[in-house]
Amino acid sequence: MEETRYRDRSQAGCMLASKLALYAGQSNVLVLALPRGGVPVAFEVAKALHAPLDVFLVRKLGVPGQEELAMGAIASGGIQVINEDVVRMLHIPLPVIEDVASRELLELKRRERLYRDDRPLPTIQNRVVILIDDGLATGATMRAAAHALRLQHPARLVVAVPVAALQSCDALRAEVDEVIIPLTPEFFRGVGWWYEDFSQVSDEEVHDLLALAEHEHHSVA
Repeated sequence: MEETRYRDRSQAGCMLASKLALYAGQSNVLVLALPRGGVPVAFEVAKALHAPLDVFLVRKLGVPGQEELAMGAIASGGIQVINEDVVRMLHIPLPVIEDVASRELLELKRRERLYRDDRPLPTIQNRVVILIDDGLATGATMRAAAHALRLQHPARLVVAVPVAALQSCDALRAEVDEVIIPLTPEFFRGVGWWYEDFSQVSDEEVHDLLALAEHEHHSVA
């Protein structure tokens, strides 16, 4: 049997939007994308749901010398999440965490300026937040984003991605209210395999899609 693949991120976003039709036209819905790859997907979802679109940035706090190992994460809105198990196991002192966090915060703020033109961050509290990426492999970044968003008390937190590894879906369900993933292949192979066109999304494309989404949303609001 031939396996389903998406043509590109835009087509994946249209497919995802059809699974989220329940949320169309609701005034308290907010679509948030994990940049960069999640933005073209989320753009189509936000357009179909007549909802505002924004980005939610997450930066991993890597253990010095073992940067792939996360001792925590920071996210848009001044949110910091610490992985207490890793910090305790490796006896990482607070000044080390603060030093890494301050460096990552500079990069997070740089990207927010680049993508968002200094627009104020959207309100999360009491809103239905739909968090989108182009796919999940380990799901670590998405779980960090979900954890950070939970601290801002959304009314409902929905994660929606076009394709994901099965084990990542299972780990995510405990973190959020709803998980919508149309494609969960038994043999995952990596996110890019499930797209015919998985070319890199540029910073300029992220900026332009966010600006276009804002213009279109205000035009029909």
